[in-house]
Formats: sequence, structure tokens, C-alpha cells
Amino acid sequence: MAAAAARYMPLCMFKSIRSCGSRYSSSFQSVYSLNKLYPDSESPQYTEPRQEQPDIPVDRLIISYSKSSGPGGQNVNKVNTKAEVRFHMASADWIPEDVKQKLSVQHKNRLNKDGEFIVVSDVSRYQMRNLADCLQKIRAMISDASKRPNAVPKETADFHRMRAESRNKERLKQKKTYSSIKQSRRVDLD
Repeated sequence: MAAAAARYMPLCMFKSIRSCGSRYSSSFQSVYSLNKLYPDSESPQYTEPRQEQPDIPVDRLIISYSKSSGPGGQNVNKVNTKAEVRFHMASADWIPEDVKQKLSVQHKNRLNKDGEFIVVSDVSRYQMRNLADCLQKIRAMISDASKRPNAVPKETADFHRMRAESRNKERLKQKKTYSSIKQSRRVDLD
């Protein structure tokens, strides 16, 4: 499915990631949109807010292409379609410091000894699709690393703490009971 989505990626994403999706999708409304099908409906038109995609400055990335593996016949052996995108993690000022630290921990296998973050894609036979897939992977990794953990309400934390304490008391009680049973079976040799 990722290959199918990459097939129809617009080429404007290389200039600015933010300007790409919102410009094309916000103005179009189908004949079958809800507000045209049900014009007198009183339901609120709530749409889930799109998570803002991080800007990836393409001029600061090192992009290289190589021969890809997989099906394709002789064409695979002749054309450089596999895309490799790398950037130096420490000097990437377009990524916040806390996100950099999370990225380097979560994806430590993508960092080489020079401190370069490497993303590779060869899902398609086309160079641009593989490049778009690499950029999408980087965007997804940055978005995942920048998410804040949900705050747990105090009542929920207290409930979980009390539940753990009661389980621990029950465990110790069963342990003591089992110990006394074993003690009663023991034969004194004195």
C-alpha cells in the first residue's frame, strides 16, 4: 500500500513540505460531500486536525542513488533507482534537540559512526518514488519522536497504585500461607 501511495505523490513536496497537501485538498469538494448531500443537517462539521508535517530542507540532505535489487529484469542492473537519503544528525538545526535525542535512541541502527542518519528505499522501480518514500519515512520518524506522552490523570494513577499494592499484599499473603503449609509437612529430626 505504501508503494501505491508513493506512486501518486506530488512533486511539490521538494520545495516545502507544508505547502504541498493543504493547497490541493482544501478547495476541492466532491458532488457527494456531506454538506451537499445533507444541506439542512445540524451536525457539526468536525474534521480531525491534520498533524503538521515537519519541514525537511532538501538542500541539506545528501541524496544518492544506486542500483536496486528485486524484480525488473535487465533494467534493474542498468538503472540507479534505489534512493539513499542521509544527513548529519548533530548539525541538523531543522530538528529540535529533544527530537534529535529521541531519534538517535529509537533509530540507533540508522546512525553510522560519522553521526549520519541514513534512510534507504527501493520499493519502486522509479527514482522519484523512492526519494519520496525516503522523505516520507523521515517525516514519519520525526513526527513519532516529537509526540509527547499523554499525561495520566491523578485519579487513574492512584487507582493503578492502589491496585498494585493490593495485588502485592495478596501475593505476600498467599506466599505466607504456602510457606506455613510446607512448614507443617516438615518432619523434625531432633
